Amino acid sequence: MSEAMPQSAPAFSVDELLDNFEFLDDWDERYAYLVELGEALPAIPEARRTEENRVKGCMSQVWVSAEQATYKPSTLVYHGDCDTAIIKGVLALLVGLYSGCTPTQIADLDVEDVFDRLGLKENLSPNRHVGVFAIVDLMQQQARELA
Repeated sequence: MSEAMPQSAPAFSVDELLDNFEFLDDWDERYAYLVELGEALPAIPEARRTEENRVKGCMSQVWVSAEQATYKPSTLVYHGDCDTAIIKGVLALLVGLYSGCTPTQIADLDVEDVFDRLGLKENLSPNRHVGVFAIVDLMQQQARELA
């Protein structure tokens, strides 16, 4: 895509994310942490809110786009936005996990296991769970396309 976007190194590793969640005492604190992650996620420009970048299968309006990282072209950087707080938080979590990874690393990351370990699986409604994996599917598809 021709529109330049600011890029940065990945926000966190799986281990850092797990440590952050373990530090929080209960699901209410974890929920608040996800909302904070979402609030910190920069919005993508209107030009990237295309049908191609829209997540299908999610009840929320979600867009995600990937590009090669300028600081390390073999890796990708993701950008996204969402209209609901909790899903935007999960999107921010995924953007943080996937940005800075190669397409192979993205394909190899067991997101289901990460979500289990974070307690997201049992604390998100079934509809949200389906939507979250629609986000993961689109992010992995974009990684394959940029590989």
